[in-house]
Amino acid sequence: MTNPRTPLASLSDDDLAAFLTQQQEAYAALQARGLKLDLTRGKPSAAQLDLSDDLLRLPTGTTDRAGVDVRNYGGLEGLAELRELFAELLWVEPSQVVAGGNSSLTMMYSTIVDFLLFGGVDSPRPWSQEEKVTFICPVPGYDRHFSMLAEFGIEMVTVDMHDDGPDVAAVEALVKDDPSVKGIWIVPTYANPSGAIVSQEKAARLAAMPTAAPDFTIFWDNAYAFHHLTEDEAKSADILSLAAASGHPNRPIMFASTSKITFAGAGVAVLAASEANVKWWLGHLAMGSIGPDKVNHLRHVEFFRDADGVRAHMRKHRAIIAPKFAAVAEALTDGLEGLEVAEWTHPTGGYFVNLDVLDGTASRVVALAKGAGIALTPAGSSFPHGDDPRDRNIRLAPTFPGLDEVRTAMAGVATCVALAAAERLTQDRASGVGAGSETTGQSEPTTEGAPR
Repeated sequence: MTNPRTPLASLSDDDLAAFLTQQQEAYAALQARGLKLDLTRGKPSAAQLDLSDDLLRLPTGTTDRAGVDVRNYGGLEGLAELRELFAELLWVEPSQVVAGGNSSLTMMYSTIVDFLLFGGVDSPRPWSQEEKVTFICPVPGYDRHFSMLAEFGIEMVTVDMHDDGPDVAAVEALVKDDPSVKGIWIVPTYANPSGAIVSQEKAARLAAMPTAAPDFTIFWDNAYAFHHLTEDEAKSADILSLAAASGHPNRPIMFASTSKITFAGAGVAVLAASEANVKWWLGHLAMGSIGPDKVNHLRHVEFFRDADGVRAHMRKHRAIIAPKFAAVAEALTDGLEGLEVAEWTHPTGGYFVNLDVLDGTASRVVALAKGAGIALTPAGSSFPHGDDPRDRNIRLAPTFPGLDEVRTAMAGVATCVALAAAERLTQDRASGVGAGSETTGQSEPTTEGAPR
């Protein structure tokens, strides 16, 4: 048989048939192992959660530095000490920070509700009174952003997410003349799932670009700002300062949390924005809250002490999860390199690896993996409504399983990718489809993420 590292599309019919048989046998052996592994969501492992167990013995006191009892009502904007800590980490002023509950996603949801019901600082009217509301969604992106918009009936238009951020030219074209385009989701640092880092140049263009909607808003979800996998720690662009300098101080609203830093279900979340946006947000929050869990705020302040404490803590996380990301790269390289049926990212931070397989085979890969006891995120999850027009994208989440489990699971995934590709190429040849394509199996591939 021809060298299996020869691109599959270049194999003769006989050699492709032999490769298909080989992968079918490998898959049968994989099924026989009776695996039960889960790579579906980016959850911290037990070992990561253990790093924060000292929180369970905190706080040691009941008052903040001003002597206010944190067990009582009040302090809607959150504990001052915690706001200062996050202000340093996020390159903003403490007056621009609101410390809330345990979920930044909840803060995002509440923010969209406020825009819909009341309109924002720069809104001529509530979004619910607009004829149509549209959001720009860089893809591949975060599925919960998209499902949130779908919940409200907000239309979504996609643009490509590149290594240095979204296709800004496409964004600029969309916002220039259409006042229904009200917002964009951005994960600026180690984006979910690609690991992309928005460049300073692109952040500046997003902050300064003319928009038909006066209340166009950048939802800047800085969920992975501190989740470095190497010693070369990326720094997020200072979107609030860029926007203010461009005359659009209220355009960005930033979100972050400790959900993957301390306890995923009992951390702290923050919102950062212009002082006008903070006042607006707190004004609506006051109708439904008399204050956040300041005991938990104080607990986190005592645990970290300062911003350097957070950075030191994250280096402990890196020691646990970086080997898992290395295992993903090793397994995919060992199983797929040279076949030209898949590409994958090598992120320097964050929680995910983005895997693009042969067009039209992602759903099949996920199904094959499930059949072998390996649970993956559903194909298309990184696109609005779960609709990947090329059916090629799979998000891999290696943090939760143990290192050996990651190695096993990813070797299995590589087998599934190779098998699905061999099946597809065999089918295409039998039907005379895609004879001119060695990389996609399609003669006319759809442009990924094209606005539609």
